[in-house]
Amino acid sequence: MGGSASLLPREALGEYQELTFLSKQEILLAYKRFSELLPKEERENARSARVPKSQILTLPELRANPFQHRICRVFSTSDDGDDSMSFEDFLDMLSVFSDSATSEIKSHYAFRIFDFDDDGTLDRKDLEKLVNCLTGQGEESRLSNAEMEQLIQNILEESDIDKDGTINLSEFQHVVSRSPDFASSFKIVL
Repeated sequence: MGGSASLLPREALGEYQELTFLSKQEILLAYKRFSELLPKEERENARSARVPKSQILTLPELRANPFQHRICRVFSTSDDGDDSMSFEDFLDMLSVFSDSATSEIKSHYAFRIFDFDDDGTLDRKDLEKLVNCLTGQGEESRLSNAEMEQLIQNILEESDIDKDGTINLSEFQHVVSRSPDFASSFKIVL
């Protein structure tokens, strides 16, 4: 085995394969990429190290993603609230964004990423932030207040089945299930 692979015990590799939607090769590549984000002196202990959010965001696969900060927040298990990632956090993220993950898993995590205030529903504020992330923050791409209000109203009319003014997880998954390209577009490939 190569340099970084030899630091990932065979038992751990098998366990990661069982617990994720990733192949052996994808796990080894993830380990290599994760290790490269660490200072050289910490690389041999990559399985127990945490990579700061600032380093995670240097990955080209996340750099251009408008939800990069939310992705780090959702997948980080840091007790410090700094959105740093362990190798297992990193694997979880890659597993959810892999082609092999189910639509149900992908939609669950998409919902969590879009739930900016972490209250378990997508309300008007979450939807406004979601739209702003997708359209960009610049003056030329920003929607007017009237356009934003109309778009949010349309989203709620289409998605808010129980008419409580918010979208819950099951309503979100219902809408996503009618979008055949959702699962294929919700991915990160190293």
